[in-house]
Amino acid sequence: MTAMTREETEALIQEVLEVYPEQARKDRAKHLAVNDQSLEKSNKCITSNRKSLPGVMTIRGCAYAGSKGVVWGPIKDMIHISHGPVGCGQYSRAGRRNYYVGTTGVNAFGTMNFTSDFQEKDIVFGGDKKLAKIITEIEQLFPLNKGISVQSECPIGLIGDDIEAVSKKANKEIGKPVVPVRCEGFRGVSQSLGHHIANDAIRDWVLENRDGDESFPTTPYDVAVIGDYNIGGDAWASRTLLEEMGLRVVAQWSGDGTIAEMEKTPKVKLNLIHCYRSMNYIARHMEEKYNIPWIEYNFFGPTKIAESLRKIAALFDETIQAGAERVIERYKSEYDAVIAKYRPRLEGKRVMLYVGGLRPRHVIGAYEDLGMEVVGTGYEFGHNDDYDRTIKEMGNATLIYDDVTGYEFEEFVKKVKPDLIGSGIKEKYIFQKMGVPFRQMHSWDYSGPYHGYDGFAIFARDMDMTINNPCWKQIKAPWKTAAVANEQVAAKAA
Repeated sequence: MTAMTREETEALIQEVLEVYPEQARKDRAKHLAVNDQSLEKSNKCITSNRKSLPGVMTIRGCAYAGSKGVVWGPIKDMIHISHGPVGCGQYSRAGRRNYYVGTTGVNAFGTMNFTSDFQEKDIVFGGDKKLAKIITEIEQLFPLNKGISVQSECPIGLIGDDIEAVSKKANKEIGKPVVPVRCEGFRGVSQSLGHHIANDAIRDWVLENRDGDESFPTTPYDVAVIGDYNIGGDAWASRTLLEEMGLRVVAQWSGDGTIAEMEKTPKVKLNLIHCYRSMNYIARHMEEKYNIPWIEYNFFGPTKIAESLRKIAALFDETIQAGAERVIERYKSEYDAVIAKYRPRLEGKRVMLYVGGLRPRHVIGAYEDLGMEVVGTGYEFGHNDDYDRTIKEMGNATLIYDDVTGYEFEEFVKKVKPDLIGSGIKEKYIFQKMGVPFRQMHSWDYSGPYHGYDGFAIFARDMDMTINNPCWKQIKAPWKTAAVANEQVAAKAA
């Protein structure tokens, strides 16, 4: 299918909206838009960070998911207690493939589920005593842990457990950080508020722990990587490039991160933010309190990697700037070979994305390096500053959708007919059954890393392997089946 015009895209949006009652139609119309690169602010074309409509199939998560599942959970040497019923902790453990170095159950705990396992009596009488007992037991069973976080589930906010008092008392008893996080799932619009709450907990309970400590030797080239969750080894691939250009990565969190690294972050010269949505809050705090500047970077695909390396290097001296050019040149033959191999197989293929965090815009450049075109994108829990950054990355007249419903997404796919969809696990099997190639772009579909030059080779291989898999010839998408049936009916009538 050729690229849609602005008029065709607008007509498609109106067609999809027709199914809704009037009030719902008015609301959802604010969240669906045609991209306009001439705009400086996305709020002139799309609304975001609003509550989902009751009754629609939203794909969002909750505040607990944003805190425990994203920000705190990957901190490997801390134990994260899911305070509440067992289900939330079980659902949020190990799902995002946050790789780490360590021995699980000894000095690393990211894939384990620690829960207060609320029962009916805990709802009635409260869980403070149970939480205190659990912390004591954890310290006895796992003495090499470096701290504990208490991740509140929905019942905690409803019954009023005083997790702050329990945490302060436990902190004195075990002599380690015990951090209460008020991330009850019902708070806010989506998991995005959970990110903010988690950042505030880091600000209030962790970052000041080493203020005034001069025992840590610093250098002019110290940086921190923040908002990289090491999915499939992403942070390792990114860290390699930064260190090869001459920088010293003092802290890396949350993926494969430690609480000691978090505490040392206020001593760096620059904070590098990969996932802006989840970690910009703490970066802004450190800029205000410690005068540490921060910038976003994008290590998806060689074009964006080179741009980011040069942008980072520009904030340092000529040694680092020369190091950045050296790194780009060193990997040139490698990524040129990847493009030469896969671009002929992927040229002109069209992609629709619907993911969280940074991916709806960050991966666009990697697809374009392979000759592919992103014809639709949107965020599960984005804010307008995310869309501000997206409209310049997207072509004009392409679809943008915020908190898209299951119905809307399916209808858009039927009409746009992309060659590939990149979204989450909830959407994966729907579109595969429709005969549309699909990549799970939250956790790389059991692959990765996708960051860095090494990751780009894996990314290109995976996209080729998905789109050009012969299995799709055995599956007929619904609109193709309908077209064949209509032709057969017309032939009989003739």
